[in-house]
Amino acid sequence: MLDEFMQSPAFVMACQQYDRVADYLSIPQGERVRTKFPRRAFIVSIPVRMDDGQTAMFAGYRVQHHLSVGPTKGGLRYHPAVTLGEVAALAMWMSWKCALSGLPYGGAKGGVTCDPRKMSIPELERMTRRFTQEMIPFIGPHIDVMAPDLGTNEQTMAWMMDTYSMHVGNPVPQIVTGKPVALGGSAGRREATGRGVAYLVNRTLENLNMASEGSRIAIQGFGNVGSVAAQQLHRFGAKVIAVSDYTGGIYNPQGLDVNALIDYVEKHKHLGELRGMGDRITNEQLLELECDVLIPAALERQITAQNVGKLHCRILAEAANGPTTVEADDILRQRADVFVIPDVLCNAGGVIVSYFEWVQDLQSFFWSEAEVNDKLYRQLETAYHQVTHFAKKHNLYMRDAALALGINKIAEAKKLRGLFP
Repeated sequence: MLDEFMQSPAFVMACQQYDRVADYLSIPQGERVRTKFPRRAFIVSIPVRMDDGQTAMFAGYRVQHHLSVGPTKGGLRYHPAVTLGEVAALAMWMSWKCALSGLPYGGAKGGVTCDPRKMSIPELERMTRRFTQEMIPFIGPHIDVMAPDLGTNEQTMAWMMDTYSMHVGNPVPQIVTGKPVALGGSAGRREATGRGVAYLVNRTLENLNMASEGSRIAIQGFGNVGSVAAQQLHRFGAKVIAVSDYTGGIYNPQGLDVNALIDYVEKHKHLGELRGMGDRITNEQLLELECDVLIPAALERQITAQNVGKLHCRILAEAANGPTTVEADDILRQRADVFVIPDVLCNAGGVIVSYFEWVQDLQSFFWSEAEVNDKLYRQLETAYHQVTHFAKKHNLYMRDAALALGINKIAEAKKLRGLFP
């Protein structure tokens, strides 16, 4: 299993990040093994009856990184490139993110190797329910709680909740987060990650004595996270000059009409046919635009040793998981002109409000969206202050500071609990 993990560039990258910080923290080798590698990993076959009557077989994965402080928590993604190693890396990053944010969770991640854009709603439902059924022995409100991720949404979580609830014989809304409000979802959950990104971008602009109003924003990835971040920053007076998705992007140095873009994507599902708002650009060209804030909000490993020298941003806000490779990071460490808001901090808003949703479901007591947002910003502010203070005090790169705080909490928890038997 470990050999398969190590074949994944994402998992190797996560391990390299871990080892660098573990060296700084002087974590003993025996404790490193327990802190780095996943507690559990599952591979399941998912037979699905397709609309044409044929049966297709899909591979599903779930990795639970550690359960030392509470249940594991993490998203479920549907994408053609999903692999066990990628899921394991995402689970590890989620562990650090939860620890940094002060949440009583270990990290987890799941995925199914498929192309949801080529599947009908009934096919997606049948696949989701079968995957959930295969996972039932290994998930639960106090074992492992799933949430939406790339290619999944509120409806996916509703199907999962229903499948699990039918199995146990009573409604269990706390088995997933990111579900519809009508089924026990939290107000503000869908927008939480994007709102968190926008909040931290504004805090960093403030710290760097830069004005939010008029700041130039470029966003790679115009899905749920990127679009909400764009909308929030636009409301603060920022100028969103470029956005993109898997079909390419659009660029206008005078600023784009964000609300019109969101309406267009809701109707057409992508930016591919959009014309008239600006110049067409590629995802690669977007990363190299001159801007104040660059927000990679798509897939991992987008900023590499080959293109990092071409970045012309003051702030790199990592809304995606693992968008910057280790090699690119080594170069960014030497670039005082680029301030990095690392992914484990920048995109933590989603899991923070997922935690709020889980707590509300356990209590059957729900908060208003204003209460949720207030609690979100307070939690993000605490984490942001801790990371920036730690980085300044110890003269550390922002990513190293964030990971040191998160990893040290996990290592300390494992040390205190001991090794059984």
